[in-house]
Amino acid sequence: MNVSITQMAAMCSLSRARFYQLLGTTFPWPIYDVATRRPFYDDELQAVCLDVRKRNCGIDGKPLLFYSRRVSTTTTKPQRNVTKRSPSKPNNNHASLIAGIAALGLDVSAAQVESAVSTLYPNGLDDVAQGDVLRSVFLQIRRQNAADNVR
Repeated sequence: MNVSITQMAAMCSLSRARFYQLLGTTFPWPIYDVATRRPFYDDELQAVCLDVRKRNCGIDGKPLLFYSRRVSTTTTKPQRNVTKRSPSKPNNNHASLIAGIAALGLDVSAAQVESAVSTLYPNGLDDVAQGDVLRSVFLQIRRQNAADNVR
């Protein structure tokens, strides 16, 4: 079955423009129909073109690297309206946070941690990394307990 240059380029996973650039050096020239003067590739030339693509070596014997087409992997995140977002319920179980702060050398109660979390994150901890929460809560409680913080 005969295929056009556009179809042959698609079979080789190349754009038509890039396929035209590589004609004569990497890929063989097409056969031209005498009546219509249209270029086409017969079964034998199709096999040669696909073999060139598979081996990464042109008909002139020179190696050639073919890059893969980029696949669009962009995903759109739904836009969230901040004004309509209701604050999430505070988490009364901050055991891992209390343990992390204790590991940093600061003795705290659950009430202190809850107070610091609600002050720093009024909209909740949904989109915040746990390490960032630990750091900011630790610094908040340490500032409140500082010796020079006299009221």
